[in-house]
Amino acid sequence: MLRFLARRALGAAVIILAISLITYLLFFVLPTDPAQLACGKNCSNTQLVAQIHHNMGLDLPVYQQYWDYIRGIFVGRSMPSGQSCPAPCFGFSFANDQPIWPLIQNRYPTTLSLAIGGSAAFLLIGVGLGMLSAWQQGKTFDRVASSVSLVGNSVQIYFIGPLAIALFADKLGWLPHGSDPTWSSDPIGSLTNMILPCLVMSVIFWSNYSRQTRSLMIEQLSEDHIRTARAKGMSSRYVFYRYALRGAAASIITIFGIDLGTVLGGAIITEATFGLHGLGMLAVNAVGSLDLPLEMAVMLISASSIVIVNVIVDACYAVIDPRVRLA
Repeated sequence: MLRFLARRALGAAVIILAISLITYLLFFVLPTDPAQLACGKNCSNTQLVAQIHHNMGLDLPVYQQYWDYIRGIFVGRSMPSGQSCPAPCFGFSFANDQPIWPLIQNRYPTTLSLAIGGSAAFLLIGVGLGMLSAWQQGKTFDRVASSVSLVGNSVQIYFIGPLAIALFADKLGWLPHGSDPTWSSDPIGSLTNMILPCLVMSVIFWSNYSRQTRSLMIEQLSEDHIRTARAKGMSSRYVFYRYALRGAAASIITIFGIDLGTVLGGAIITEATFGLHGLGMLAVNAVGSLDLPLEMAVMLISASSIVIVNVIVDACYAVIDPRVRLA
């Protein structure tokens, strides 16, 4: 098991390194001169642009620039301008000339709270509903649940978000509108403030999980080993949970790993709908202000989240099916 995890972790490190290299080339080598963007869209002061080049280390060879950037993430770095950037150093923002990592630290708790809460909601609701639909296949509950899932999968967050706020927050007063969590000072208030955004974000996901789980469970129930287990006298409930659910679990985990990694990278529409200041809105603001270092940092963190979650998914595979460890 440890050898399997070590191989997956090494592969993930190589992937993240490759992503960082491609991202660096895209942001700092191929586009318009980054120093020109840092100076301003209409900056024509060549002396100032040259000074920015030196301060950012852009006058060094590309391989040296990239090495300094990667090394700074782990051990920090001192910029040619004399500024000190402690680890993890993702550089300085073009917008305010401040280190980028504190900006991400300030925003990521909101994104992490939204990702964990929303993922728990759509996994429990979606998988639970799909299992019940498969158990009641062809009956009234199955038809109703399938119709609800189809409708939920068709709507968008920017549509149901304002409706949920108007109904549950403004009219009924059951839940607050939603705001950035402050877990250290107000954990209870942070929890209640995140309920509505998490539930709204989960609607599209759990609708998809419900349909996928139902399909996978029905497929598993038609397999030969399931019929053999029933022929041996095992109860339908035992066969359903012990064999069918375990057979469908691998595919469900695969989908969940992709969705969780994506949400950890920032749920832009949900954050915008509820006025949350997470990683998604930080990325939008960075794009609007042409803040290349901040854009690159958000992209690296988002990509790393997806890769790390997939390593965890691989570990779950190994637990569910030991044969995976030999692959």
